[in-house]
Amino acid sequence: MLSNVSDIKELIISTLGSHCSLQVLKGAKDEGFKTLLICEKNRANLYKRFHFIDEIYFMDTFADLSSKEIQNELIAKRILLIPHGTLISNLKLDELENINIPIFGNKWILRWEADRVLKQKLMKDSNFNIPQQINNKNEIKNLCIVKLHGAAGGKGYFLAWNEQSFDEGCQKLIDQKVIKSEKELYIQEYVVGVPIFLQFFYSPLKDEVELLGIDRRYESDIDGIGRIPSNIQINLNLEPSYNVIGNFPLVLRESLLQEVFSMAENFAKKTKELVAPGIPGPFCLEGVYDKNGKFVIFEFSARIVAGTNLFTNGSPYADLLYDEPMSMGRRISREIKEAIKSNRLDKIIT
Repeated sequence: MLSNVSDIKELIISTLGSHCSLQVLKGAKDEGFKTLLICEKNRANLYKRFHFIDEIYFMDTFADLSSKEIQNELIAKRILLIPHGTLISNLKLDELENINIPIFGNKWILRWEADRVLKQKLMKDSNFNIPQQINNKNEIKNLCIVKLHGAAGGKGYFLAWNEQSFDEGCQKLIDQKVIKSEKELYIQEYVVGVPIFLQFFYSPLKDEVELLGIDRRYESDIDGIGRIPSNIQINLNLEPSYNVIGNFPLVLRESLLQEVFSMAENFAKKTKELVAPGIPGPFCLEGVYDKNGKFVIFEFSARIVAGTNLFTNGSPYADLLYDEPMSMGRRISREIKEAIKSNRLDKIIT
């Protein structure tokens, strides 16, 4: 559909109005593209104030993007859609894979992100240090974290240390109508350490992995609980939750960076083998550094993550690679521009 694009003026960069849309479209505008925001009507007041958004396409809910009529309208505008967590959480995987709108990156790998079994396989095959997977609640012997499938932003996660605590946490999610049964949950060994989110960009045009930022998440209310003295915590009988509220930047010890790049390069190589065309564009390796400086990876995100919003003017790591402000959003559009110039747009879209 976009095979005959020969100039950036023939293409509009688009994304959903949520998650990281502002930096994506600001970056696109900085690279000379026209921009279009796909926006739910109730969010209009927020996005109308940003002048780097050339056009806003309104819909009632993001789920409406599954409509073939709406897809055809957007295709006629010659958009290239940048996926992020909101797209994954609002469309079923089958709907996403069957969407006719050209998507930046590999839409097929998003299933591997959302499906815990496929995710575990890709991480194992990439030779990552990963937490032990607990296959059944009656196998829980030590502290575990119980998660939902898909891009939930930490919502619904809870801790369990035996079968009873698992059942109690599961029942609360059922009562809240977050899940229908325990089959929707995934149990993983809890690793003690510093949570770290490594933000990468893989360029198939250069066959190179770039580290563009590192962040930590601030989660409610597990981080807030730590501000309450332990004796009061016990009396309050607090239940921690892991809903992501925001992010803050972090710089690693330089001696850790060699392993950081090796992990990312192994991941990029393995994605080509398991789910072609691999991982063109942004991805994030998410894990914990333990007391010995060992990185244990518990997640990956196969698209841009919200932590990159910290670095709209670049990060310390982006500054080492570029002599100009380079956000992840701008890096995406830079890759698209280079692909158009070299007639290799097919390398970076599905």
